[in-house]
Amino acid sequence: MNAGAVIVAAGASTRMGSAGDKTLAGIGGEPLIARTVDVFERSDAVAAIALVVSERNLAAVAALREANGWRKTLPPLTGGKRRQDSVRAGLDALPPECEWVLVHDGARPFVTSRMIEDGLAAASATGAAIAVVPAFDTVKRVGEGGRVVETLDRSELAMVQTPQVFRRDVLERAHAEVSEDVTDDAAMVERLGVGVRTFDGARSNIKVTTPEDLLIAAAILGRTPTC
Repeated sequence: MNAGAVIVAAGASTRMGSAGDKTLAGIGGEPLIARTVDVFERSDAVAAIALVVSERNLAAVAALREANGWRKTLPPLTGGKRRQDSVRAGLDALPPECEWVLVHDGARPFVTSRMIEDGLAAASATGAAIAVVPAFDTVKRVGEGGRVVETLDRSELAMVQTPQVFRRDVLERAHAEVSEDVTDDAAMVERLGVGVRTFDGARSNIKVTTPEDLLIAAAILGRTPTC
């Protein structure tokens, strides 16, 4: 498979509060985004990487690209208003020979080569696959006024992560035909009627969203976070 990756790190980091911008937050002595990109740079399955960031981080990430000698990563792009707009920008930037696309959150620095390879293998069946972990906690649907409406069967539920993997033509069609807001690319593909397979993510494959997540990330590494 000739695969490209779209790494999305264009969010506003509003939930980080005084901890600052998560994209450049230090984890284990290097910026979070660098740890994420390095995994895709090292993967033999990935031929090109489109890195989409916020405008305020564009110069800093471009400098990181040069300093780290990232040979697969294209010059960073500025993201759009919505996550799906940022993904579309990265998708359009990938070389035409990339027939498969891995979409990954820049704020998930503990992705592994195994997940990349498993995702591509799973997606080969239908053209789409997503990383998941089981829902271990009890999940309840809550209605108006905080009233519990029902308890869901957690054996049928999964928590979705990235990478999400798609045949390029499937993802391009989804972005062309689905304009309403979605929380992930798989939701767009599902609306096309394309079957989405799953593969194993990992509990450690956390998305850094809050200052507490930086502490968890540091614990995974056995280091202290810096901002």
